Amino acid sequence: MSYPYGIFSYDIASPRAGVLVGDHILDLELIGLLGFFNDLSLDPTVFTKPTLNEFMELGRPVWREVHQHIADLLADDHAALKDVAGQVLIHRSRATLHMPVRVGDYTDFYASEEHATNVGRMFRPDGEPLLPNWKHLPVAYHGRASSIVVSGTPIRRPKGQFLGPENKPSFGPSKALDFELEMGIVIGKASKLGEPVSVDEAEDYVFGFVLFNDWSARDIQRWEYQPLGPFLGKNFGSSISPWIVPLDALEPFRVAGPKQEPTPLPYLQTTKPGHFNIDLEVTLQPTNGPEQVLSRSNARHLYWSAAQMIAHHTVNGCNLNVGDIMATGTISGPTPDSYGSLLELTWNGKQPLTLPDGSTRTFLQDGDTITMRATAKSGQTTVDFGEVSGTIQA
Repeated sequence: MSYPYGIFSYDIASPRAGVLVGDHILDLELIGLLGFFNDLSLDPTVFTKPTLNEFMELGRPVWREVHQHIADLLADDHAALKDVAGQVLIHRSRATLHMPVRVGDYTDFYASEEHATNVGRMFRPDGEPLLPNWKHLPVAYHGRASSIVVSGTPIRRPKGQFLGPENKPSFGPSKALDFELEMGIVIGKASKLGEPVSVDEAEDYVFGFVLFNDWSARDIQRWEYQPLGPFLGKNFGSSISPWIVPLDALEPFRVAGPKQEPTPLPYLQTTKPGHFNIDLEVTLQPTNGPEQVLSRSNARHLYWSAAQMIAHHTVNGCNLNVGDIMATGTISGPTPDSYGSLLELTWNGKQPLTLPDGSTRTFLQDGDTITMRATAKSGQTTVDFGEVSGTIQA
């Protein structure tokens, strides 16, 4: 059984750690105060903190010990908690969800071949879709950690420069605001400056995964990105889901990724399957309108694995810190209904989408709500990542 971790508050209680149990949240602070963690090798006050960083710092042996203990407490219909279940199991409707981690650094990769190929075909129609380096290394840029927000936080339409009439620079609100369907890798172990993390050790540094929406202002980005890459078109906001699914919970869903040709350099080579079969969905709901599915994709479509991203990120000696987030970049599948952005779904605005209320979209309008969901299923095992949503404000 998977128990995603998050930070929540309810009534007059302060933010504290909890795990998601169906329609309820198990209050780990109260569990600790009631003595249920007394036999474990941790100080239960770690669950009173407003982020999960201090818990993650304790390492994978402690994570596994706590997870097993929670599973035992919840076994047989919560029999071990029968006298206190009403106190420690909080219905989700009572809870306010908060940022699960204190993010130190954020790196955004570009790890989906389908997405990178689609973008290349749009903007380099007479050339090769993929740039020469793309299949040799996980391309990435360093993003802005301060503007990562938890699901439900409104996203204000950004302003900036873009090319206007007659290809002259203009300033104003973005006219090409977009979403990007991504997964976020949450780092749970620090590395030392100057010491690379090998591809075979990389997953030891992963606490878990979240859903990630890296909002993008395409018109601002298009004008500014050469020669140094994204800036104002990306750093105004990224949204993450409030629940972190531990890496261990994803073992039943581990699959081989696409065959990598040409063979990567030795520091990126691994024999362990590093991809995960996670179903992804994106919906759009306009103001006062019904929700519509825009895309269904899967995390297995990524070309580069999390382990390869971490190995490349650190091969030059760059160190990792607990709470760092590495996003995968837009995850697109091989068919148009599996594309992970409006840029692709409307082919840069040339093929507008029609919504059930009769309105059309090339890019996002004020009042639109984008919601992303993820679920992994294998036999009788199901892991629900919850959702990440955000509404565009003027």
